[in-house]
Amino acid sequence: MTPIKGVVVGHGHLAAALIEAVEQISGPNSGLVAISNTDCDRSTLEERIINAATPGPSLVFIDLPSGSCHFAAMRRIQSMPDVRVVTGVNLAMLLEFVFHREGEIAAVAGHIADVGARAVVTR
Repeated sequence: MTPIKGVVVGHGHLAAALIEAVEQISGPNSGLVAISNTDCDRSTLEERIINAATPGPSLVFIDLPSGSCHFAAMRRIQSMPDVRVVTGVNLAMLLEFVFHREGEIAAVAGHIADVGARAVVTR
């Protein structure tokens, strides 16, 4: 089975910084690529995301739900059966993805989202 690609989309340098942190922990060749919304309009951001996510299977990690990156990703990805979007990206979910990126895209996306949600705690 082909490993799923990971596309991390965020404001400013966030995506690149998250991938750098993941690779410091897991080593290089994480299967992740960074996309920034810096200096681009929605159409350009959409193209950056689609170019990185295709051909699939791909999991697109977005920094904020309902932000500009989310809207840009969702407009065209909704019609792509081998691409899924997970919002609220965090380091825990990216690390889980790096080590568990094979399988059916919907199942992997659900598992990764669960891991990311469980990483957010209050004490």
